[in-house]
Amino acid sequence: MQRIVLIGGSGFVGRHIAEMLSRHGMQLTIASRRPERIKALSTLPGVTLAACDVHDSAALTQLMAGHDAVISMVGILHGSHRAFEVAHVELVEKIVHAMKQTGIRRLIHISALGADAHGPSDYQQTKARGERVITQSHLAWTILRPSVVFAHDDAFLNMFARLLAVLPVLPLAGADTYFAPVWADDVARAVAACLDRPASIGQTLELTGPHRYRLRELVAYVGELTGHPRTLIGLPDSLAMLQAGVMECLPGPALISRDNVKSLRVDNVSLEPFPSALLGFCPSALEAVAQQWLGEDERNTRLARWRERE
Repeated sequence: MQRIVLIGGSGFVGRHIAEMLSRHGMQLTIASRRPERIKALSTLPGVTLAACDVHDSAALTQLMAGHDAVISMVGILHGSHRAFEVAHVELVEKIVHAMKQTGIRRLIHISALGADAHGPSDYQQTKARGERVITQSHLAWTILRPSVVFAHDDAFLNMFARLLAVLPVLPLAGADTYFAPVWADDVARAVAACLDRPASIGQTLELTGPHRYRLRELVAYVGELTGHPRTLIGLPDSLAMLQAGVMECLPGPALISRDNVKSLRVDNVSLEPFPSALLGFCPSALEAVAQQWLGEDERNTRLARWRERE
């Protein structure tokens, strides 16, 4: 039975990974500054929640002691250049150091498709620098690079569903940028496969769904499923940056930031096919999964209308 530490396991992708590994019978320790916020995960078999500031090197080393492997998946989409550096580079350095201190060799790191030291955004550049720390670590590492990840509890398709429900027209930054969305459960399944397959060590694997879509096509599909088809207006880069700058000034988390707009200048797809031979499975298509939850409200509405006519 493997004992695994999840760094970032309280986030969206982390929750799916925790559920998958729990079903595989692994013992998991999930680090969180506020474990009370993720109490639901403690009901999973084999899961222990640990109160830990992972940015504290001493606390991180203490947390890792006695484990067999580490899964690192901390990532932020919004913030200053400094915030990206702390989350994507400095924390990775601390994780590698703590692993060496505790004698743990196996590391699976969730990065991002499009990570590039010369990319247009701080997000892409810092993700690439974090990867470099790992590839130079002499650990038994695997790097996974998913495209945009979707699931019933995501902040991607669901965000557009909420916007389409209230806006008659939706201005869209990066409307013609291509994505190859990958299901969160497939990302989790890839992690489990990597833990079981030594051939994945030293590999950087790009995880994408079987189809590519322009962002405007994805948003239109969400509108179709939810019963809220809307007019979509693709914004030129200058207006998209202006829109994002305004949103950054509004209270609360920004829907889109200027750094996000910069990331949208590059297609989020892979030149390589999904590594099915290595991982042992093929990815699920968006259409086979998303309609299970995005179309639910529309189906219920149609059913209610039908009943009213009875």
